[in-house]
Amino acid sequence: MTTRRVGSKSSMFESISQLDLPEGRKGKHHTIVAWVLHDIEELELGRALKIPLSQLPDTKANVRSALNRTSKQKNLGIATSSDDEYLYIWKSMPEGQTGKK
Repeated sequence: MTTRRVGSKSSMFESISQLDLPEGRKGKHHTIVAWVLHDIEELELGRALKIPLSQLPDTKANVRSALNRTSKQKNLGIATSSDDEYLYIWKSMPEGQTGKK
């Protein structure tokens, strides 16, 4: 990896080749989101994950936001709810379907 100063000697930052840049981004919620999405994929309709809030690596709101961003990118419909102790997550039904027979 070759680094060099940008433009002139007065530049504050170095530059590197774009080929040397890391690919992707693994934010601080990556692990919990990956676990949840894995479990959601295995979950049958009509069931919900029940995750203790005490096991979340960040606030409920931040984890929920990260989960929603990633599920939208993967085109995976999910829904969430919570109470004082748990975050509940389940597969949402496609529009127009009720899940009832």
